[in-house]
Amino acid sequence: MESSIEQVIRGRRTIGSFLPDLPPASEIEAAIEWASWAPNHKKTEPWRIVWLGPETAAAVVELNSHLIAKTKGFAEAEKKRLTWSTIPGWLVVTSLRSADSFRQEEDYAASCCFIQNLLLALWSKKIGTKWSTGDVTRDPQFHELLGIDPAQERVVGLIWYGYPAVIPEQNRQSPTSFVRKLK
Repeated sequence: MESSIEQVIRGRRTIGSFLPDLPPASEIEAAIEWASWAPNHKKTEPWRIVWLGPETAAAVVELNSHLIAKTKGFAEAEKKRLTWSTIPGWLVVTSLRSADSFRQEEDYAASCCFIQNLLLALWSKKIGTKWSTGDVTRDPQFHELLGIDPAQERVVGLIWYGYPAVIPEQNRQSPTSFVRKLK
């Protein structure tokens, strides 16, 4: 019998289609607090969260559509605009930059652990997520919209959240295909 944590880890999926209802802010706040227990080297707690409201999310949707129109054309931009406009909740996770390149790499890894904890905490409450690192997250206008100084913070992920409309099936390869045991 799987434990609760095993069920959450094995059950979590990347969600591409959400129901329109926005989960309660208290659930998101609790998940952020749980996520902050991620391992982090020298207890730097380098993650920062930008919680987007509807106006900022709409501005990001428009920016993304504009960027896509330039590279893939108007039809693809409109398709993305329609999809992105249905996302109920938006968070952006950044990691503080460091003058020490090794520390910066450790802090980036810790911020990824924070995101994984966040995704699992939300999933345990039946809230689905998608972690994106698309082109829009590296665009200077994105940083400006969110008040992120790219000299001080690196965007680690754009996290969509909401109640899943569809939960996709998933398989994983056997650990025997990627584990080497040494004597």
